[in-house]
Amino acid sequence: MSTENRTEPAHKPRVARTVRLAAGDTEVAVRPDNGCRIESLRIGGTELLRQGDKYGCFPMVPWCGRIENGRFRNGGETHQMPLNSPPHAIHGNGRNLSWRTARTTGTSGAFTYDLDDPAAPWPYPGKVTQLVDLAEDGGSLTLTMGIETYGDSFPAQAGWHPWFLRDLGDGGEGVRIDFDPEWQEERGPDHLPTGQRIAPRPGPWDDCFGMPQGVDVTLTWPGRLELKVTSRAEWVVVYDEQEAAVCVEPQSGPPNGLNTLPRLVTPIDPLEISTTWTWRSLA
Repeated sequence: MSTENRTEPAHKPRVARTVRLAAGDTEVAVRPDNGCRIESLRIGGTELLRQGDKYGCFPMVPWCGRIENGRFRNGGETHQMPLNSPPHAIHGNGRNLSWRTARTTGTSGAFTYDLDDPAAPWPYPGKVTQLVDLAEDGGSLTLTMGIETYGDSFPAQAGWHPWFLRDLGDGGEGVRIDFDPEWQEERGPDHLPTGQRIAPRPGPWDDCFGMPQGVDVTLTWPGRLELKVTSRAEWVVVYDEQEAAVCVEPQSGPPNGLNTLPRLVTPIDPLEISTTWTWRSLA
């Protein structure tokens, strides 16, 4: 249990361990050794996230969704990322790394990794930080991520990819997703946005939506629980084509945005994004 404040010096070896946070009737488990993903979110004893090493809720950093053919440009330079979803690179490489635990309390944790980590290198040096904060009453969870550069400016993105269980294992009705986006990014046969914005279409979805007033999506398990995903970010990907789980992914830009809508991280302008999940019982 990580119930006291502590800091791990940078020279200490990384230790595979689970950081556990708790407040009220909510328990959160974070796996810094497995991409700093939220491994578990239990509310009143009920698990909300799909279990497994690839699931939970992982940070997407330093890019979100797919990069076309794994290549992006920064000025006159072109960089090639590993094609982990051929023919594209998908969801960043931070989820494949062991992060350092910088600080923990009973309800919060701070975690970091270096962008040029040899295990999943990025062409520019810098640091990624993720903060995980559980409200003192156990009624909400806030995730914050920042990207800093140690030198040259570069395009980057950040966001989260939670796998919420479609049903909560009690035979009840499956989850309902409600949101009111301003537009939908038209998706081409290569799963990348075509650059055209269209009126939102009914699901099932594996699509990116624009919400310029901020992400606001409600997940409802009828008779059990309501959970709101909010963020000041203006983009959200919704994926509900899988039987076991659904995904609501707030992110700082659209898929392939390193090429089509680059947001530069500079020495005086780091990228920061946050999302808050708030819930209430319907029982």
